[in-house]
Amino acid sequence: MLSPLAYWILLLAVSAFALSRGSRDERLVMSIIVAASVLTVLVYSPPTERFEGMETGLFMVDVAALAGFVGVALMSSRFWPLWVAGFQLTSVMSHAMKAIHWDLIPRVYAAAERFWIYPMLLALIVGTWRAHRRNSAAELTPAT
Repeated sequence: MLSPLAYWILLLAVSAFALSRGSRDERLVMSIIVAASVLTVLVYSPPTERFEGMETGLFMVDVAALAGFVGVALMSSRFWPLWVAGFQLTSVMSHAMKAIHWDLIPRVYAAAERFWIYPMLLALIVGTWRAHRRNSAAELTPAT
């Protein structure tokens, strides 16, 4: 995993790319990711207790983000938002694993929870790039 500073720099760069080159879907997904990232910082348990038990606040943020991603995927004509929703579902399932297995090692729970943001950001980058290519090609095509 990246350090927190590196993560926020990456998030800022991906957000700028999605805002400048993306369409509605890319901007919505970017907004959900940024909001969830900020809320995650606000709901974390104290560092000495973090990931020792189920992170209830983080679970609620993740479920809300999942609902947002599913909503975007249902409205979108593109396939990539389904990947983002699927990655988020996997993150939500890490909370279910901790709820079922209280003896799950905190570092494993933390890694399972944090890992999936990186494939989500990659899907957002690819979706933004492809949307920009599509829009650029549409602008170059003469009207009939």
